[in-house]
Amino acid sequence: MTSPLKLSLSAILAVLLTSASATAATVYIADGSADQIIVVDTDTGTVERRITGLDAIHGLSGAPGVRYLVAGSYSEVEGTEAPALAKPEGVSEDEHAAHHAKPAAGAMPKDAAISILTILDSKSGEILRRIEVPGAVHHTAVSPDGRYAAATHPSGDGISIIDLETLVFKAFVPTGSAPNYAVFSEDSASVFVTNSGNGTISEVDVEKGFVRRNLLVGTAPEHVVISDDGATLYVADADIGKIHEIAVSDGAILRSFEIGGELHGLDLSDDGSTLFVSGKSEDKLVAIDLQSGAMRTASLSPAPYHLTTIDGTGKIYVSSRDEPKIWIINQIDLAVIGEIAVSGEGHQMVVLP
Repeated sequence: MTSPLKLSLSAILAVLLTSASATAATVYIADGSADQIIVVDTDTGTVERRITGLDAIHGLSGAPGVRYLVAGSYSEVEGTEAPALAKPEGVSEDEHAAHHAKPAAGAMPKDAAISILTILDSKSGEILRRIEVPGAVHHTAVSPDGRYAAATHPSGDGISIIDLETLVFKAFVPTGSAPNYAVFSEDSASVFVTNSGNGTISEVDVEKGFVRRNLLVGTAPEHVVISDDGATLYVADADIGKIHEIAVSDGAILRSFEIGGELHGLDLSDDGSTLFVSGKSEDKLVAIDLQSGAMRTASLSPAPYHLTTIDGTGKIYVSSRDEPKIWIINQIDLAVIGEIAVSGEGHQMVVLP
């Protein structure tokens, strides 16, 4: 006899799958060492196209309704010249040169290595601008209002802020040792940066370009997400296998969840009630019920890495650090329901309607 629980789960899954067909989104995945972004249709799970010519892309970000994607390279370039883009037809040489001008003198740290941030049209994938930034880029973030982007520089102990209205480098802001991940506040006025080298999170005033405050957070905070209401941060204390729940208002650690092993990616469900976490070293995927604190765990091997929930579909995309693939996971029972092949390794992912 089929249990009521199984019937209930089946009914929920049916609703989710129906919703997925009605609200298919597009996922852009940074395919690191393959020097490309792959574009996936979430309805079919198939690769629609590949955006090539992007060296060692680790960081990739965007936001619903925002025109741009921001891709960051983890490699550094020789000299101080960003790779040139072809001059569009109908644009004068002076206009083209101004459009691709380097940052103003003194805007970047002296003697900094140079890496490239690439600005792409989120619909067409066309490369619109390449911007020099001070050092290898690990992750990027785009503000909800589309006004700014941020890029973390682990070797430079700070972040770059990019003005997305003018598509120019705005500022370098020192944050702390080995900045790893960044997430914007709900109102886009601040960006929170995890400093994995000194156990802090820096809140940066984006417009003025300075650190408003530093929060003490565990040992080695890395990936971070923010609740929809902007009141709570969830941070992976990666090396010691814990997730910390932090109040944005005063920086207090409200709860810590013991996951175990080395952690990596995390993301929230559509309604914010569940936090999903990839346990890279212990080959597992964990779902935390944020009301009760209860956890569900499923085996996922090898080395689950970056993780992104796909709004409106009941799915999670999880990359493997050791194999060139993305798992498609059912949020209800954490079962693998499909796979997407990549050529390198899946790093930061962006979901756009």
